[in-house]
Amino acid sequence: MKSLLFTLLTVFGVSMYTQGQRMQLSDIVEAEAKSAKDIVNYRINLNTGNYDIKYHRLEFNVDPNAAFISGDVTTYFEAKENMAEITFDLADNMIVSGVQQRENSLSFEQNSDDELVVTLDETLLTGVLDSLTISYSGNPISSGFGSFEQSTHDGDPIIWTLSEPYGAKGWWPCKQDLNDKIDSIDVFLETPKFNPTNEEYIAVSNGLEQSQTDVVDQKITHFKHRYPIPAYLIAIAVTNYSVYTDVAPNNGNPIDIVNYVYPEDLATSQTETPVTVDIMELFTDLFETYPFEDEKYGHAQFGWGGGMEHTTVSFMNNFDRNLVAHELAHQWFGNKVTCGSWKDIWLNEGFATYLSGLVVEDFDGDIQFTLWKQNRINSITSQPGGAVYLSDQDTTSVSRIFNGRLSYSKGAMVLHMLRKKLGDVDFYAGLQSYLAHPDYAYDYAKTADFMAEMESTSGVDLDEFFDDWIYNEGYPTYTLEWHQDDSNLNMQLLQTQSDASVSFFEAPVPIKVVGTLGEQLDLVLDHNFSGETFSNTVNFTVENIWFDPAFDLISKNNSVVLGVNDVTIQSQLQIFPNPVNHILNVEISEGLSVSNILIYNTLGQLMSQPDFNSELNMSDLASGIHFIKFETSKGTITKSFLKK
Repeated sequence: MKSLLFTLLTVFGVSMYTQGQRMQLSDIVEAEAKSAKDIVNYRINLNTGNYDIKYHRLEFNVDPNAAFISGDVTTYFEAKENMAEITFDLADNMIVSGVQQRENSLSFEQNSDDELVVTLDETLLTGVLDSLTISYSGNPISSGFGSFEQSTHDGDPIIWTLSEPYGAKGWWPCKQDLNDKIDSIDVFLETPKFNPTNEEYIAVSNGLEQSQTDVVDQKITHFKHRYPIPAYLIAIAVTNYSVYTDVAPNNGNPIDIVNYVYPEDLATSQTETPVTVDIMELFTDLFETYPFEDEKYGHAQFGWGGGMEHTTVSFMNNFDRNLVAHELAHQWFGNKVTCGSWKDIWLNEGFATYLSGLVVEDFDGDIQFTLWKQNRINSITSQPGGAVYLSDQDTTSVSRIFNGRLSYSKGAMVLHMLRKKLGDVDFYAGLQSYLAHPDYAYDYAKTADFMAEMESTSGVDLDEFFDDWIYNEGYPTYTLEWHQDDSNLNMQLLQTQSDASVSFFEAPVPIKVVGTLGEQLDLVLDHNFSGETFSNTVNFTVENIWFDPAFDLISKNNSVVLGVNDVTIQSQLQIFPNPVNHILNVEISEGLSVSNILIYNTLGQLMSQPDFNSELNMSDLASGIHFIKFETSKGTITKSFLKK
């Protein structure tokens, strides 16, 4: 049998996926790495772990013309142990003017560790509920980075906040860590009524707007949110917004999607935001009803290049479909169930990234979804190492927490690989159970919690899968050697690893067997050790084998080998560009001649049999993957290409 090396080429251009999409994942990552970039040594504050926050009444006074905030924050809390003092996180440049408890002034101290330490009048016993009010003001230190931003749009002033991961303490006294969700909040935003050009100021925050009350030349807007929420997801914004509503049917229980947009962008935004309805319907069908359906979902424009998934209202730079999908996905994965530590950030960002991929799969079809997956894999394998799960040291770096290659792309593709391992029924049932679990719903979850829930639902032991793909580093490279004896296809699959932390990557390995007449057979190899052999009955003559044709597996530099010597033959004929719009160029080495060319689609249908030329016109082909078979003086060479 003639020898042949068939190496699956990278047939999809990175740029093609972004056709029709302004917002790439890198833009989303940049915006979500967003606040507190100067805070790289933040530590968990052990001094805030002795109480449970039940309620905040947040009364803020802001003017979009000034980078300044003042306010009163009333906190109801329950003691988890006997307490003589209570500690809040607050940047040390914010000035606390007083702390009141039942009309009594309490003593307090601010220190250089960004702590506000309040001495209680008497020891609060375990299990007792109490409250106090902090009055404060100042120009938040992260103004200009995003935690509290005062800027302009089209010449009009705007204030907005963005606190993930460590920025909340930059503008209000809070409990910063991922160890407590606030059971409910009321937000009262006092602002001027009008901007300098006499346009009305509109305030935005979490939850459902309750009222707008005029007080002389000021206005107080009240929002109520009655779901548990971490401090970093509380947000405010004020400018001269135009407001309109899209409505999601939600199976007869309509949900308002309230859009707060810049007046200069109103016309464009009104054509773009309705896709949110379709995306919400998809996520509802796959997972569960929108988690905050009795309040609202909404968007508010702000000044960063991407978006931020504040609970019930995502702050958005624009309304690109990919960005809309990513931030909406967070309402389930990130806001309802929140990562229990920054080590587990992939439970937020990997999930939201994958859900945006599910939108591509559902709305655009398999070809575009394959491109989407390939782009993720290209990013993941651009470096040999890196784990999805973060180390303690990693959590001191905002850029590492929001690492697009690992927290976003690899987290997303690991989810996809888990889907392929478990099958759609168990995969989606597991996610639904995870979202509904009483210990995680409207609370925190960690990677081990997610794994346990998926194991419980599917009955599959996932220890090795999570060790390989989440906790450790790198990716595999495969070599598939094959030969055919009559109707038996015999294969041996070898694996090497890009990082020493993994001795063998556990994953189902998909291949496509292609016959000499374009016949096809899809197989999944249950690969348990390097060098494992497989035998399958194939009722046609095998020409080639495609390795992972739909890019379902994180891997790189894979090769499929028949015989020994065809590496040289394959390299003597090249085609480009790939993907191709119109003209496919063919370049052959001296001494090689082509006698026949056959072009097949993925169904094995012969689409064209052109005469050999160095430039082949592909304009008449339909979009999609095709095989092109060259019958040469040194044997048959088959290549693949994507017609745009």
